[in-house]
Amino acid sequence: MRLIVWLVLGYVIYMVVKGFMQNREKPIPREAPPKGEDAHRDPVCGVYVTEDDAVVGRIEEKRIYFCSMECLEKYREQITHK
Repeated sequence: MRLIVWLVLGYVIYMVVKGFMQNREKPIPREAPPKGEDAHRDPVCGVYVTEDDAVVGRIEEKRIYFCSMECLEKYREQITHK
């Protein structure tokens, strides 16, 4: 019984660590929009991201595209402090 508890606990810890490590990479920063693709400029850091690679935030019923969750969170902090 103890072995099963330790195995389940180990698996849960593994899944938590794996979740934190996934999607930590930012997309390659683009200084100009890619040709032939719909690209949007991140209002925080200024890089261009495609709709497929972007993190989409809804602010006041408007879709805004960001390169990462960090930029989305910074943007939300900026507009709430105004």
